[in-house]
Amino acid sequence: MSGFEYVRADDLDSAVALVSGDPGAAYLAGGTTQLDLVLKDRVVHPSRLVDIGRLPLRGTTLDGDRLRVGALTAMEELAADPVLAARLPFVREALLAGASTQLRNMATIGGNLLQRTRCRYFRDPDVPACNKRAPGSGCAAVTGAARMHAILGASANCVALHASDLCVPLTALDAQVHVQGVDGRRVVPLTRFYVLPGDRPDVENVLAHGEVVTHVDLPLLPAGTASGYLKVRDRASYEFALTSAAAALLVVDGTVERARVALGGVGTVPWRAVEAEAVLVGAPASVETFRAAAEAAIHDPFTVPGTEFKVELAKRTVVRVLSTVSGVRS
Repeated sequence: MSGFEYVRADDLDSAVALVSGDPGAAYLAGGTTQLDLVLKDRVVHPSRLVDIGRLPLRGTTLDGDRLRVGALTAMEELAADPVLAARLPFVREALLAGASTQLRNMATIGGNLLQRTRCRYFRDPDVPACNKRAPGSGCAAVTGAARMHAILGASANCVALHASDLCVPLTALDAQVHVQGVDGRRVVPLTRFYVLPGDRPDVENVLAHGEVVTHVDLPLLPAGTASGYLKVRDRASYEFALTSAAAALLVVDGTVERARVALGGVGTVPWRAVEAEAVLVGAPASVETFRAAAEAAIHDPFTVPGTEFKVELAKRTVVRVLSTVSGVRS
């Protein structure tokens, strides 16, 4: 392992300056992903780690019709927030399903948004073919054993999965990500925050080098909206999703008036199912409608040997979460 400089930042401006001024520098917050990549997997080799863990970027604030969440807020802390439990229950469900209690007490919200893929090939430095780690080298997962990989937004260049549970309902909500860099502050909708692999799988989001997430705004669901998060996994204990789905529905007199749907476990990025939402809005809340929405959500999948099963499983996951949220029996 190559050595690196460790620096604890005293304030946000100095943290941004320390990272922006060094092309090999990176931020360190809760460390649940970063330390794995640097010390355990040894696939990331920073010249400097800037610890921002003690900066005042923690906690939640109710601001009108949104909940503002500091980037350094721990997952467990956010899950315990009473406003989140009352107004955004599917976000709480995703938080609790996303990690063990020990990890939830360490992992931060900003870090969860920026976590790297769990692709076994990316995390194995002995595998040479990984376009995400070594651009232009190929994708070992396309021809190798693949199961926990993406079928939406994927291509022969990369099938690496975005594994976050939390980002699924946040994508459905149109959460807003606030970032700060040397050029000032800006706000990026979460639906535009991530970048599809395309020809550059190593570019995962729109952040410029040195920009840091400061907080995230979560719009509260309108009164009367029901929501839920469903995670399908190999075992009930802590495990990454094979497929997952977040849904929020406002149903009036048996008709869907508003719908938000997003998918996890299947996309190279947290996947907003806008086609499914279009099917749902104005339609009766019925199993037939939900099946049509599921078909719309999982269209043109890119599968490799080992991931074909996800197509049908993802559709069933969508139908089930919509049925559960609406109270319609499937």
